[in-house]
Formats: sequence, structure tokens, C-alpha cells
Amino acid sequence: MRTTRLASFAALGLSLLFLAACSKPGGEVAGSGSAANASAKIAGPLPKLGPAPAWKLQDIAGKPVSFADFKGKIVVVDFWATWCPPCREEIPGYIELQKKYGGEGVVIIGVSLDQGGPDVVRPFAAKNGINYPLVMGDDAVVAAFGGVEGIPTTFLIDRNGQIRDRKVGMEAKADYEKKIVALLAEKA
Repeated sequence: MRTTRLASFAALGLSLLFLAACSKPGGEVAGSGSAANASAKIAGPLPKLGPAPAWKLQDIAGKPVSFADFKGKIVVVDFWATWCPPCREEIPGYIELQKKYGGEGVVIIGVSLDQGGPDVVRPFAAKNGINYPLVMGDDAVVAAFGGVEGIPTTFLIDRNGQIRDRKVGMEAKADYEKKIVALLAEKA
């Protein structure tokens, strides 16, 4: 009886995780979300998960953008796509966070994994008023970040270039903002 109940809870948990992240256009599940992220409380400094990789990509206007351009800033690198409902749902929060903390050295970078390229992303960005840089991702940048199991996948990088948080799936803006504020409170 207890084994059956545990199996039911495990199946329910896995179902919820799969619902939190997007599927690839062909219907294949692209990853899993993290219900734990949604209720996270910052109980101390965020752990250092390792150095962020160097990367150089083209923005949606075709101009080169590299991680080195943001040296000394707190960088949010968000892997996303226009067809992904949880990705689209997070964008208004990222727009607000960029407005609120951009002057304090926070920059959000949207790394689009859209196969349609900039021609798909440009009108989406204009329609949604995206106020942060959008670049076109490729297999090399995905590999440099250790792979992306699903989208959205977001990395929070401190002023010293250390990855301090990695989340797969959606997270409430208020909870993610706590992580940004924690990094802003740290000395460079």
C-alpha cells in the first residue's frame, strides 16, 4: 500500500516537472521544471557553481555580442524560444527586472533557440517590448553551458563571472528577484 502511494506521488511529481518546461516543436519534451525553484528562499549566499563560459553570438540585428561585453555586471542568461509558453510567461518579469536593476549593473540576455532565426525573434521582441539584449543561440553556446535540458533554462552570473544559480523551467519573478538582490548585496 505504501509503495503504491509513493509511486503515485512520484508520478505526480514527474508530471508537474514536465509541465513546467516546454516541449520541442515536434512534441518531444525538452526538459523539466523545478517546483523547488518556485518557492526558494534565499537563506544565505548563493553557491558558486563554477565559472561562466565565454561566448560570442549575434544579436537579432546581426551585431556581435559577447559575454566579455558585460564584465563586472550581474548577468542573467536565459535560454528561451518564442514558441515556448513558460518562456513567454517569464518575459514580462524579465522586462521589469531589467528596468528596475539595469542601472545597478544587472543585464538580462535572452538566448533564443528559435530555429526560425532572427526573422522570428525580431517581431516577437517588438510586439512584447523586450528591453534587454536578444542573441541567437547555437549548439556551441548550449554545450558551453553544459547543455540545456529544457527551456527556459536560466543562469545567474555574478560580477566576477561565477555562475551562482541555474534553473530549468519557470520561476516566479519575486523569487528570482531575491536571487538578483542577493548578488547585488555582495561586494565585487
